[in-house]
Amino acid sequence: MIIAACVMTNSNAQGISDGLRYGMDETTGTARFNALSGAFGALGGDLSAMAINPAGSAVFLNNHAAISITILDKESDSRYFNTLTRSIDTDVNLGQAGGVFVFNNPDTESSWRKFTIGVNYNLTNNYDDHLFIQGNGNTSIAEYFLAQAQGIPLELLQLQSGESIADLYAFLGQTQGVAAQNAFLGFQSFIIDPVDFEDPMNTQYISNIAPGNFNQEYLYATNGYTGKYTLNVATQYGDDYFFGINLNSHSIDYVQRTFLYETNNNNGSLVNEVGFENNLSVLGYGFSAQIGAIGKISDEFRLGFTYDTPTWYEISEETTQYIEATRTEDGNTTTEIVDPRVLNIFENYNLRTPGKLTASAAYIFGKQGLISFDYSYKNFAETRFSSNRSSEFAPLNITIDNSLKASSTYRVGGEYRINQLSLRGGFNYQESPYKNETVIGDTTGFSLGFGYNFGNYNFDVSYSRAEQSRNQQLYDVGLTDSAAIDSTFSNIVFTLGFNL
Repeated sequence: MIIAACVMTNSNAQGISDGLRYGMDETTGTARFNALSGAFGALGGDLSAMAINPAGSAVFLNNHAAISITILDKESDSRYFNTLTRSIDTDVNLGQAGGVFVFNNPDTESSWRKFTIGVNYNLTNNYDDHLFIQGNGNTSIAEYFLAQAQGIPLELLQLQSGESIADLYAFLGQTQGVAAQNAFLGFQSFIIDPVDFEDPMNTQYISNIAPGNFNQEYLYATNGYTGKYTLNVATQYGDDYFFGINLNSHSIDYVQRTFLYETNNNNGSLVNEVGFENNLSVLGYGFSAQIGAIGKISDEFRLGFTYDTPTWYEISEETTQYIEATRTEDGNTTTEIVDPRVLNIFENYNLRTPGKLTASAAYIFGKQGLISFDYSYKNFAETRFSSNRSSEFAPLNITIDNSLKASSTYRVGGEYRINQLSLRGGFNYQESPYKNETVIGDTTGFSLGFGYNFGNYNFDVSYSRAEQSRNQQLYDVGLTDSAAIDSTFSNIVFTLGFNL
């Protein structure tokens, strides 16, 4: 597609969901890490364990490298006004890759036994998903355009002599913002009309779609990921204490497409068919740090503690829109297509996602096995948006305070060794970040896996499954009906590790 124009818009359209999308960590690591449901804070000795507790790399006895491939399957059942649909998406990704280098202290009299340097990549979120919602609703997409058009003078939405769709759409983005662009699309496609056509200063609008029932099909398709690149330094003091620090670079690559197709046969409707598409592209980069410690209370019992700083992101966004509507007037049927072909480029904004505290405990049964427990606390109400315009995100930050809360995560994992074969399992439970838990519910899951140590290398496989319920709201204003979504996430991970 040829982009007719690029425009720097003067406002952003972020919401709570954007902050949670980049603030919730679903780290996919090695197969061993996933088989124990990520309960590695007091164990260490695994490359992905560094993502939980940076002191974990100092537990390694030898140089080690590993690479992991993950296969993620998402199944979602959507119920929208008693119509049930199912969506399935399967994706293959690099889940983890990295290595750790162990440097033993040649001074055998020193209490500082060794230090380690590690580099690792972990996939923290996989956004590949295709959600299809269908049903007969009682609110039209026209309400979305009406909600944003009210208060906007008619003369701003009308083409002037020699002015194109792209020209006016770009002008509104530069001077008025996203709401005015949406009002323009609704007006130019004849979905809404002014109350008084003769008054250029008219600010009130009506719908050309009559009340009644609306058959709606809604596609919500996303692609992309967030990844964490870690530089780790850790050390061992004496026989019982391990300390470490991580410096993390975060990346966001996210693409979202929504498309609503609506039809109606309501008496009095001039418009009976609407197709509305929105596309969003996001790139972002961030930084965070972690400090952690592991202590051996006895030969069998270990404790771990980690503090994750907030993650500071700088994010850029681009959007495009398209709409078409079919209307029947005086017996004639026409289709209005409004395709500005304008790329909206938003001013970069900053996002701070909250920090996290993790406490861990593990019990080691000699060489036969272990059991491990992690508890994490993260206050999502501390999510903050900001930009060069100091007050731009103040209303959103207030909404975050009123809507989100602190969330606890519990992880339990165990491993049993039979010679060189290891059998593993785990369970995890994460509380909803919302005060109203019907928006996003708690997440529960379990994991299984096995691994075989061949001496200089190891091969591990894991399977994990998690379930979550949520309400997917179609739009933020106007058409705010929601679909009830029950999602199941199945993840298979293969890891090949090497002692170097």
